[in-house]
Amino acid sequence: MGSPTDIDLLRELEPVAEANVNRHLSIAAEWMPHEYVPWSQGRDFDATPWEPEQSALSEVAQMAFEVNLLTEDNLPSYHREIAVAFGRDGAWGTWVGRWTAEEGRHAMAMRDYLLVTRSVDPVTLERDRMLQMQRGYDSGAKTPLEAMAYVSFQELATRISHRNTGRFTGEPFAEKLLARVAADENLHMIFYRNLVAAALELAPDRMVPVIRDELVKFEMPGTGIRDFGRKARYIAQAGIYNLRTHHDDVVAPVLRHWKIAELEGLADEAARAQGEIISFVAGLDALATRQEEKQQAAEARRAARREANRPEQAATVPVG
Repeated sequence: MGSPTDIDLLRELEPVAEANVNRHLSIAAEWMPHEYVPWSQGRDFDATPWEPEQSALSEVAQMAFEVNLLTEDNLPSYHREIAVAFGRDGAWGTWVGRWTAEEGRHAMAMRDYLLVTRSVDPVTLERDRMLQMQRGYDSGAKTPLEAMAYVSFQELATRISHRNTGRFTGEPFAEKLLARVAADENLHMIFYRNLVAAALELAPDRMVPVIRDELVKFEMPGTGIRDFGRKARYIAQAGIYNLRTHHDDVVAPVLRHWKIAELEGLADEAARAQGEIISFVAGLDALATRQEEKQQAAEARRAARREANRPEQAATVPVG
Protein backbone atom coordinates (compact mmCIF):
# COMPACT_ATOMS: atom_id res chain seq x y z
CA MET A 1 0.00 0.00 0.00
CA GLY A 2 1.43 3.42 -1.03
CA SER A 3 1.85 6.56 1.00
CA PRO A 4 -1.31 8.58 1.69
CA THR A 5 -2.03 11.40 -0.73
CA ASP A 6 -2.65 14.97 0.37
CA ILE A 7 -6.36 14.42 -0.18
CA ASP A 8 -6.25 11.32 2.04
CA LEU A 9 -4.52 13.35 4.73
CA LEU A 10 -7.03 16.17 4.36
CA ARG A 11 -9.82 13.68 5.06
CA GLU A 12 -7.95 12.32 8.07
CA LEU A 13 -7.49 15.85 9.37
CA GLU A 14 -11.20 16.69 9.14
CA PRO A 15 -11.90 15.92 12.84
CA VAL A 16 -8.95 18.13 13.80
CA ALA A 17 -10.26 20.89 11.53
CA GLU A 18 -13.71 20.57 13.11
CA ALA A 19 -12.30 20.76 16.63
CA ASN A 20 -10.27 23.82 15.73
CA VAL A 21 -13.18 25.53 13.99
CA ASN A 22 -15.23 25.02 17.13
CA ARG A 23 -12.36 26.28 19.27
CA HIS A 24 -12.03 29.35 17.08
CA LEU A 25 -15.75 30.12 17.19
CA SER A 26 -15.76 29.81 20.97
CA ILE A 27 -13.00 32.38 21.52
CA ALA A 28 -13.15 34.75 18.52
CA ALA A 29 -14.40 38.12 19.73
CA GLU A 30 -17.19 39.84 17.84
CA TRP A 31 -16.18 43.38 16.91
CA MET A 32 -17.69 46.11 14.81
CA PRO A 33 -15.48 47.90 12.26
CA HIS A 34 -17.39 51.17 12.64
CA GLU A 35 -16.41 51.35 16.30
CA TYR A 36 -12.71 51.59 15.41
CA VAL A 37 -12.95 54.62 13.12
CA PRO A 38 -12.91 58.25 14.43
CA TRP A 39 -15.84 59.41 12.28
CA SER A 40 -15.96 62.86 13.88
CA GLN A 41 -12.71 63.70 12.09
CA GLY A 42 -14.32 63.21 8.67
CA ARG A 43 -14.61 66.05 6.13
CA ASP A 44 -16.00 66.25 2.61
CA PHE A 45 -13.22 65.81 0.04
CA ASP A 46 -15.06 68.03 -2.45
CA ALA A 47 -15.17 70.92 -0.01
CA THR A 48 -11.69 70.26 1.42
CA PRO A 49 -9.40 68.42 -1.02
CA TRP A 50 -6.70 66.17 0.39
CA GLU A 51 -3.30 67.71 1.09
CA PRO A 52 -0.21 65.83 2.35
CA GLU A 53 0.12 67.98 5.48
CA GLN A 54 -3.31 66.76 6.67
CA SER A 55 -1.87 63.35 7.57
CA ALA A 56 -0.90 62.73 11.17
CA LEU A 57 1.19 59.72 10.06
CA SER A 58 4.84 59.86 9.04
CA GLU A 59 5.77 58.87 5.49
CA VAL A 60 6.99 55.44 6.61
CA ALA A 61 3.87 54.88 8.73
CA GLN A 62 1.77 55.69 5.69
CA MET A 63 3.74 53.20 3.59
CA ALA A 64 3.36 50.43 6.16
CA PHE A 65 -0.36 51.06 6.66
CA GLU A 66 -0.97 51.15 2.90
CA VAL A 67 1.00 47.94 2.30
CA ASN A 68 -0.99 46.20 5.04
CA LEU A 69 -4.28 47.42 3.61
CA LEU A 70 -3.46 46.55 -0.01
CA THR A 71 -2.46 43.08 1.16
CA GLU A 72 -5.84 42.67 2.83
CA ASP A 73 -7.59 43.93 -0.32
CA ASN A 74 -6.77 40.79 -2.28
CA LEU A 75 -9.27 38.76 -0.24
CA PRO A 76 -11.17 37.47 -3.32
CA SER A 77 -7.98 35.83 -4.57
CA TYR A 78 -7.15 34.41 -1.13
CA HIS A 79 -10.67 33.03 -0.77
CA ARG A 80 -10.37 31.27 -4.11
CA GLU A 81 -7.00 29.82 -3.11
CA ILE A 82 -8.15 28.27 0.15
CA ALA A 83 -11.53 27.19 -1.21
CA VAL A 84 -9.75 25.28 -3.97
CA ALA A 85 -7.20 23.83 -1.54
CA PHE A 86 -9.58 22.81 1.26
CA GLY A 87 -12.96 22.50 -0.42
CA ARG A 88 -16.33 23.88 0.59
CA ASP A 89 -17.74 20.90 2.47
CA GLY A 90 -17.72 19.92 6.12
CA ALA A 91 -15.44 21.58 8.66
CA TRP A 92 -13.08 22.82 5.94
CA GLY A 93 -15.90 24.63 4.18
CA THR A 94 -17.08 26.15 7.46
CA TRP A 95 -13.58 27.43 8.11
CA VAL A 96 -13.18 28.88 4.60
CA GLY A 97 -16.41 30.85 5.02
CA ARG A 98 -15.68 32.04 8.54
CA TRP A 99 -12.09 33.03 7.73
CA THR A 100 -13.23 34.99 4.67
CA ALA A 101 -15.91 36.84 6.63
CA GLU A 102 -13.47 37.81 9.37
CA GLU A 103 -10.79 38.91 6.92
CA GLY A 104 -13.30 41.04 5.01
CA ARG A 105 -13.79 43.53 7.82
CA HIS A 106 -10.06 44.20 8.11
CA ALA A 107 -9.89 46.08 4.82
CA MET A 108 -13.21 47.82 5.53
CA ALA A 109 -12.07 49.29 8.83
CA MET A 110 -8.53 50.08 7.70
CA ARG A 111 -9.65 51.95 4.60
CA ASP A 112 -12.32 53.86 6.51
CA TYR A 113 -9.71 54.92 9.05
CA LEU A 114 -7.27 56.15 6.40
CA LEU A 115 -9.94 58.12 4.54
CA VAL A 116 -11.69 59.63 7.55
CA THR A 117 -8.40 60.76 9.11
CA ARG A 118 -6.97 61.86 5.74
CA SER A 119 -3.85 59.84 6.53
CA VAL A 120 -3.01 59.04 2.88
CA ASP A 121 -3.76 60.33 -0.60
CA PRO A 122 -7.19 58.78 -1.38
CA VAL A 123 -6.64 58.88 -5.16
CA THR A 124 -3.30 57.07 -5.03
CA LEU A 125 -4.72 54.55 -2.55
CA GLU A 126 -7.64 53.72 -4.86
CA ARG A 127 -5.44 53.44 -7.93
CA ASP A 128 -3.13 51.07 -6.07
CA ARG A 129 -6.12 49.03 -4.88
CA MET A 130 -7.35 48.67 -8.45
CA LEU A 131 -3.92 47.61 -9.64
CA GLN A 132 -3.38 45.14 -6.80
CA MET A 133 -6.77 43.47 -7.13
CA GLN A 134 -6.54 43.24 -10.91
CA ARG A 135 -3.21 41.46 -10.53
CA GLY A 136 -4.75 39.21 -7.91
CA TYR A 137 -2.77 36.62 -6.01
CA ASP A 138 -1.58 33.26 -7.30
CA SER A 139 0.07 30.87 -4.87
CA GLY A 140 1.16 28.54 -7.65
CA ALA A 141 -1.56 25.91 -7.11
CA LYS A 142 -0.42 24.84 -3.66
CA THR A 143 -1.56 21.47 -2.36
CA PRO A 144 -3.64 21.49 0.83
CA LEU A 145 -0.60 20.66 2.97
CA GLU A 146 1.51 23.32 1.26
CA ALA A 147 -1.25 25.86 1.80
CA MET A 148 -1.48 25.01 5.50
CA ALA A 149 2.26 25.35 5.99
CA TYR A 150 2.45 28.62 4.08
CA VAL A 151 -0.41 30.34 5.87
CA SER A 152 0.92 29.28 9.27
CA PHE A 153 3.91 31.54 8.61
CA GLN A 154 1.98 34.14 6.62
CA GLU A 155 -0.82 34.71 9.13
CA LEU A 156 1.70 35.25 11.92
CA ALA A 157 3.79 37.55 9.72
CA THR A 158 0.67 39.56 8.93
CA ARG A 159 -0.24 39.77 12.61
CA ILE A 160 3.23 41.07 13.49
CA SER A 161 3.18 43.56 10.63
CA HIS A 162 -0.19 44.98 11.71
CA ARG A 163 0.78 45.13 15.37
CA ASN A 164 4.12 46.83 14.72
CA THR A 165 2.62 49.26 12.22
CA GLY A 166 0.02 50.34 14.77
CA ARG A 167 2.69 50.97 17.38
CA PHE A 168 4.89 52.82 14.91
CA THR A 169 2.15 55.27 13.92
CA GLY A 170 2.02 56.75 17.41
CA GLU A 171 -1.66 57.49 16.73
CA PRO A 172 -4.08 56.00 19.30
CA PHE A 173 -6.95 55.19 16.89
CA ALA A 174 -4.58 53.53 14.40
CA GLU A 175 -2.88 51.51 17.12
CA LYS A 176 -6.21 50.33 18.57
CA LEU A 177 -7.55 49.32 15.15
CA LEU A 178 -4.43 47.47 14.02
CA ALA A 179 -4.14 45.70 17.38
CA ARG A 180 -7.70 44.43 16.85
CA VAL A 181 -6.88 43.24 13.33
CA ALA A 182 -3.69 41.60 14.61
CA ALA A 183 -5.70 39.67 17.22
CA ASP A 184 -7.82 38.15 14.43
CA GLU A 185 -4.71 37.22 12.44
CA ASN A 186 -3.24 35.50 15.48
CA LEU A 187 -6.30 33.25 15.86
CA HIS A 188 -6.14 32.42 12.15
CA MET A 189 -2.48 31.47 12.54
CA ILE A 190 -3.29 29.19 15.47
CA PHE A 191 -5.89 27.31 13.39
CA TYR A 192 -3.42 26.56 10.63
CA ARG A 193 -0.51 25.92 12.97
CA ASN A 194 -2.57 23.33 14.84
CA LEU A 195 -3.53 21.61 11.60
CA VAL A 196 0.09 21.39 10.51
CA ALA A 197 1.02 19.96 13.93
CA ALA A 198 -1.62 17.26 13.45
CA ALA A 199 -0.38 16.57 9.91
CA LEU A 200 3.14 16.16 11.28
CA GLU A 201 1.87 13.44 13.60
CA LEU A 202 0.03 11.65 10.79
CA ALA A 203 2.65 11.94 8.05
CA PRO A 204 5.95 13.50 9.20
CA ASP A 205 7.86 12.20 6.17
CA ARG A 206 5.48 14.07 3.88
CA MET A 207 5.07 17.19 6.01
CA VAL A 208 8.67 18.08 6.86
CA PRO A 209 9.71 18.56 3.19
CA VAL A 210 6.57 20.64 2.66
CA ILE A 211 7.49 22.91 5.58
CA ARG A 212 11.03 23.25 4.24
CA ASP A 213 9.81 24.27 0.80
CA GLU A 214 7.29 26.81 2.08
CA LEU A 215 9.80 28.29 4.53
CA VAL A 216 12.63 28.66 2.02
CA LYS A 217 10.55 30.23 -0.75
CA PHE A 218 8.28 32.24 1.53
CA GLU A 219 6.99 35.58 0.23
CA MET A 220 4.32 37.80 1.70
CA PRO A 221 1.19 38.04 -0.49
CA GLY A 222 1.70 41.80 -0.80
CA THR A 223 4.84 41.35 -2.89
CA GLY A 224 3.01 42.45 -6.04
CA ILE A 225 2.08 45.88 -4.63
CA ARG A 226 3.32 48.78 -6.73
CA ASP A 227 6.81 49.86 -5.67
CA PHE A 228 6.81 47.12 -3.03
CA GLY A 229 10.60 46.73 -2.92
CA ARG A 230 11.27 50.35 -2.01
CA LYS A 231 8.45 50.44 0.54
CA ALA A 232 9.64 47.19 2.11
CA ARG A 233 13.13 48.66 2.56
CA TYR A 234 11.78 51.70 4.41
CA ILE A 235 9.52 49.47 6.51
CA ALA A 236 12.50 47.25 7.37
CA GLN A 237 14.73 50.21 8.24
CA ALA A 238 12.04 51.50 10.59
CA GLY A 239 12.02 48.14 12.38
CA ILE A 240 8.37 47.48 11.56
CA TYR A 241 9.12 44.26 9.68
CA ASN A 242 12.63 43.15 8.77
CA LEU A 243 14.71 39.98 8.71
CA ARG A 244 15.17 40.04 12.48
CA THR A 245 11.41 40.32 12.94
CA HIS A 246 10.84 37.49 10.48
CA HIS A 247 13.32 35.22 12.25
CA ASP A 248 12.54 36.03 15.88
CA ASP A 249 8.79 36.63 15.79
CA VAL A 250 7.58 34.40 12.94
CA VAL A 251 9.86 31.57 11.81
CA ALA A 252 11.45 30.56 15.11
CA PRO A 253 8.27 30.39 17.25
CA VAL A 254 6.28 28.45 14.64
CA LEU A 255 9.04 25.87 14.10
CA ARG A 256 9.54 25.62 17.85
CA HIS A 257 5.83 24.88 18.31
CA TRP A 258 6.07 22.08 15.74
CA LYS A 259 9.25 20.73 17.42
CA ILE A 260 10.87 20.38 14.01
CA ALA A 261 14.40 20.02 15.35
CA GLU A 262 13.31 17.29 17.77
CA LEU A 263 11.64 14.95 15.27
CA GLU A 264 13.23 11.51 15.11
CA GLY A 265 12.99 8.45 12.89
CA LEU A 266 12.37 10.39 9.69
CA ALA A 267 12.87 8.84 6.27
CA ASP A 268 15.86 9.99 4.21
CA GLU A 269 14.18 12.86 2.32
CA ALA A 270 12.40 14.14 5.43
CA ALA A 271 15.63 13.92 7.46
CA ARG A 272 17.43 15.94 4.79
CA ALA A 273 14.61 18.47 4.82
CA GLN A 274 14.85 18.71 8.61
CA GLY A 275 18.55 19.49 8.36
CA GLU A 276 17.92 22.05 5.63
CA ILE A 277 15.30 23.77 7.78
CA ILE A 278 17.75 24.03 10.68
CA SER A 279 20.48 25.37 8.38
CA PHE A 280 18.10 27.83 6.74
CA VAL A 281 17.00 29.25 10.09
CA ALA A 282 20.63 29.64 11.19
CA GLY A 283 21.40 31.41 7.91
CA LEU A 284 18.39 33.67 8.33
CA ASP A 285 19.57 34.59 11.82
CA ALA A 286 23.04 35.44 10.50
CA LEU A 287 21.58 37.45 7.62
CA ALA A 288 19.36 39.37 10.04
CA THR A 289 22.41 40.19 12.15
CA ARG A 290 24.30 41.48 9.09
CA GLN A 291 21.29 43.59 8.11
CA GLU A 292 21.19 45.08 11.61
CA GLU A 293 24.93 45.82 11.55
CA LYS A 294 24.68 47.53 8.15
CA GLN A 295 21.78 49.65 9.34
CA GLN A 296 23.60 50.62 12.53
CA ALA A 297 26.67 51.60 10.50
CA ALA A 298 24.55 53.66 8.12
CA GLU A 299 22.86 55.42 11.03
CA ALA A 300 26.26 56.16 12.58
CA ARG A 301 27.46 57.69 9.29
CA ARG A 302 24.32 59.84 9.04
CA ALA A 303 24.76 60.99 12.63
CA ALA A 304 28.39 61.88 11.94
CA ARG A 305 27.40 63.91 8.87
CA ARG A 306 24.73 65.76 10.86
CA GLU A 307 27.27 66.56 13.56
CA ALA A 308 29.81 67.76 10.98
CA ASN A 309 27.24 70.02 9.35
CA ARG A 310 26.12 71.67 12.57
CA PRO A 311 27.01 75.38 12.74
CA GLU A 312 29.87 75.98 15.13
CA GLN A 313 28.89 77.51 18.43
CA ALA A 314 30.35 80.97 18.95
CA ALA A 315 32.85 80.98 21.76
CA THR A 316 31.54 82.64 24.90
CA VAL A 317 34.01 85.09 26.38
CA PRO A 318 33.46 85.72 30.06
CA VAL A 319 33.11 89.34 31.00
CA GLY A 320 35.32 90.30 33.92
